[in-house]
Amino acid sequence: MKQSILKNLLLATLVIALAVVPLMTLKHAAFGGAEGLAEEAITELYPGYKQWFAPFWEPPSGEIESLLFALQAALGAGVLGYGLGFLRGKGQSAGAGQP
Repeated sequence: MKQSILKNLLLATLVIALAVVPLMTLKHAAFGGAEGLAEEAITELYPGYKQWFAPFWEPPSGEIESLLFALQAALGAGVLGYGLGFLRGKGQSAGAGQP
């Protein structure tokens, strides 16, 4: 029991370190997304490129865009976690001889 708690604590510390260390060591780095890099590359390669589609709504700020992305990721993780938990529970109940 204590070994699993220690193992989980160590893993949690490593995950937090993986998130915090780059932010602490690379203070003036621009952590941009793939969209910005792709847009720069396309305009560099094809200066006359015109977009096919335009977004129907632009979030007022980058923070709101990040919030919406995080909510989308959390919802997806919740649905995936529920589905995997449901399938695991269904498999365990079938293996125990219960209906």
